[in-house]
Amino acid sequence: MQLYSYFRSSAAYRVRIALNLKGLPYETVPVHLLKDGGQQLAPAYRELNPSALVPTLVNGDLALGQSLAIIEYLDETHPQAPLLPSDPAGRARVRAIAQSIACDLHPLNNLRVLKYLKHEMKVEEEAKNAWYRHWVRVGLDSLEAMLANSPQTGRFCHGDAPTLADLCLVPQLYNARRFDCDLSGVPTLVRIDEACRALPAFDAAAPEKQPDAQ
Repeated sequence: MQLYSYFRSSAAYRVRIALNLKGLPYETVPVHLLKDGGQQLAPAYRELNPSALVPTLVNGDLALGQSLAIIEYLDETHPQAPLLPSDPAGRARVRAIAQSIACDLHPLNNLRVLKYLKHEMKVEEEAKNAWYRHWVRVGLDSLEAMLANSPQTGRFCHGDAPTLADLCLVPQLYNARRFDCDLSGVPTLVRIDEACRALPAFDAAAPEKQPDAQ
């Protein structure tokens, strides 16, 4: 398998964790989102992934984008170390947590949105960072309430084994720290993040440990 990845991409980070948890070997193919005007915009990469986003997983004749779809594909084809609970209600809760990050929070603060604010809307750097911190705070506060008040929250987001939800949470908190977001109001998320990052699969997926880290 090949993973077209950028070391700081939250979405690629999620998939790296999944591959590591399942013990699946893969080759990293770097796609630098800033060099050469954004290597994800090159025609060859657009042919592979028309959305011009990372990651893309290539497995034989399959080229699959969208991190959540990739992770569920890996979970269905390699069911060991399952990333979704066995019961329908548990799966729904895990997907709800994951999608609240991947679909509600992350799209408002990813690289292409921040670049548009800065270069097209001429937003000053501090105002751009304020935008980032505002939406991170809104999203993480909601997650904190969701997890802190649920008896289904355990060592991790759902119970005592990592799930799809944790794969989304850890990269989001990594980026929040990069932008100096205040995490003092989300102690449950911080606790879960620490438990996750103590695991070798999460540690090996960290951005600074990737072959294209710069």
